[in-house]
Amino acid sequence: MKMVESSALNAVKDIPDGATLMVGGFGLVGIPEKLILALVETGTKDLTVISNNCGIDDWGLGLLLRNKQIKKMVGSYVGENKEFERQVLSGELEVELTPQGTLAERIRAGGAGIPAFYTPAGVGTPIAEGKEVRTFDGKEYVLEHGMTADFSLVRAAHGDKAGNLVFNKTARNFNPMMAAAGKVTIAEVEELREIGELDPDCIHTPGIYVQRMIVAPQEKRIERLTVQS
Repeated sequence: MKMVESSALNAVKDIPDGATLMVGGFGLVGIPEKLILALVETGTKDLTVISNNCGIDDWGLGLLLRNKQIKKMVGSYVGENKEFERQVLSGELEVELTPQGTLAERIRAGGAGIPAFYTPAGVGTPIAEGKEVRTFDGKEYVLEHGMTADFSLVRAAHGDKAGNLVFNKTARNFNPMMAAAGKVTIAEVEELREIGELDPDCIHTPGIYVQRMIVAPQEKRIERLTVQS
């Protein structure tokens, strides 16, 4: 059985200043909401965060950003956060922008123990500056390195007491690969079941990748509300 913490605060209390975190989600879909809120409460700072994007100004990773807890952001999309833009332009935040597919593969490779790989994405752009470029079958590829993290924070719809996780639809974005790439993976699950209650064929992340869990309802905020006029 995996450790099921009594609160999100207990789950993240040993994350130190300066840690590297992977945080699951795409926009506001599949983000570990309560774990992020707990980090805001702890005040842990100088974090390097690897995530597709940095939430919005008042929710998700945007809360850590507003609180000046993130030192460096590694991601692929930053267009929904004005505070992100302000901190980058003022030199308060270091940013490493990566093509989305490359970011996903760097995380997957890190979890699989693959140190580096070649990709055509970014060749001939600032993305490739300072990186090795090789030609295969007449086409240029840039060398990218796999990534791991001290802690991975992920969000799942269902989990069992062995740590097996099931993600809901598009919440299977970065969550499964990040769970594999963290030295310590903390899973926030909406529903916790007994061992054996989850269909083995439906498990997306095996429990071997998960070290601790919390059970928490999700607010499921909408990133950009569009209604019929």
